[in-house]
Amino acid sequence: MSNAEPSISEQQAIRKEKLNQLRELNVNPYPYSYDVTHTSAEILADEDSYITTTPDEPGDAKRVSVAGRVMTRRIMGKASFFTLQDSKGTIQVYIRRDDVGVEEYNKVFKKMVDIGDIVGIKGYVFKTGTKETTIRAEEFEFLSKTIRPIPTPKEVENEDGEKVTYDAFTDKEQRYRQRYVDMIVNPDVRDTFRKRTQIVQTMRNMMNERGYLEVETPILQPIYGGAAAKPFVTHHNALDMDLYLRIANELYLKRLIVGGFDGVYEFSKDFRNEGLSRFHNPEFTQVELYVAYKDYNWMMDFMEEMIEKVALALHGSTTVTVGENEINFERPWPRIPMYEAIENETGHDLSGKTTEEIFDIAKSLHIDVDESMGKGKLIDEIFGETVEHKLIQPTFITDYPIEMSPLAKKHRTKEGLVERFEAVCNGKEIANAFTELNDPVDQRERFEEQARLKADGDEEAMAVDEDFLRAIEYGMPPTAGIGIGIDRLAMIMTNSDSIRDVLFFPQMRPE
Repeated sequence: MSNAEPSISEQQAIRKEKLNQLRELNVNPYPYSYDVTHTSAEILADEDSYITTTPDEPGDAKRVSVAGRVMTRRIMGKASFFTLQDSKGTIQVYIRRDDVGVEEYNKVFKKMVDIGDIVGIKGYVFKTGTKETTIRAEEFEFLSKTIRPIPTPKEVENEDGEKVTYDAFTDKEQRYRQRYVDMIVNPDVRDTFRKRTQIVQTMRNMMNERGYLEVETPILQPIYGGAAAKPFVTHHNALDMDLYLRIANELYLKRLIVGGFDGVYEFSKDFRNEGLSRFHNPEFTQVELYVAYKDYNWMMDFMEEMIEKVALALHGSTTVTVGENEINFERPWPRIPMYEAIENETGHDLSGKTTEEIFDIAKSLHIDVDESMGKGKLIDEIFGETVEHKLIQPTFITDYPIEMSPLAKKHRTKEGLVERFEAVCNGKEIANAFTELNDPVDQRERFEEQARLKADGDEEAMAVDEDFLRAIEYGMPPTAGIGIGIDRLAMIMTNSDSIRDVLFFPQMRPE
């Protein structure tokens, strides 16, 4: 195998040569640190306290020290302007030979600096003749010499006088693969991820205020459970046993309720061995919360309040624009039983129907099903194809068939159903919740039914978890539980079209 360096472009070769020249000038192109005192946004937000009206004789004007990337340059002989981009925005810099020194300006700044280089500037603030707030550099320092040129969009007029943009970094796949470049040339992308963090923080604050404990549970599990999904399998060499990346953390969190906590939650990375789509990534984030002595009715109220707070924190309003839709998260949200929702759309009442009858109904609705599917799977397919995508405003779909919900408690008044809801918004599920099943005899029967489905070929059916059964045999109090998909919620709250837009590094096929 060859260890030769990959071939490089002409631009990369030129930049590498500049790197060598910097070292020959005894300029360290990669120093260890730099004392930053201000960001561009801080200066611009309070510019009046920084700006000096006598830039040629600044005297005791406030000094600032900033660092960031050079994004544009205008070389004008003995003085130049450039735009510096830091984590908070951009600001113009004015640099003169007589201020920073002849060698520093002529040999280093003018000849060695390229677009994308990271530099440090110390100086003071003034307004140019065009009234632009600008830092006048008294000191200039290289912080990182770039080898690869960053994409720099250029806007030109064509023969018809129309403005045309070239070299914009807009290709979706490139942006996902090289998120680091995406955030440099499309800095608005960073705002999406700041909002994502704000979503999580708002939810965490609310749960902490209620006294619920944030915990951690195993990612590597000897038995996967808590959801209907196909797991990723790995192998532990020392124990010589297969382990599974968790598909959910439900069963471990409920063990903690058994152990005596009244409320526990976890923001978790979960993994499901499924296909890629606008709404699916095999590695995803959800928060799961379990609260003792509560039921699914209480949990609906709690979720409404939480997501309303998220919308207000991000947008100052309960109304959020998503694509062409205005989605209103103001409480209360509609609550519709699943069978009723299906009947409203299809005219078919599935309650009391056999598996065979439901299979025939699915076929009559031109839904792609096969005879290996159990009753729960068939109902899920019918709901997904006929109802879910039409639910744009946040809606609770409640009271699911028992076959679909092996971890939910039987409905207290409706035979054959369980106390479960899914929150659906913008045509996709964003949360799943139960009044949790705490009857160990019933739970064993449900697990055994799942085992039969697995034996019949259902790769997403759950396994029998004997330790979890043992745990609830010690007694689990009445409990409400919920899992909320952070990625899908972030898509809605940031008006993002794809789950990949709210993941820093989405899963991609090999280049």
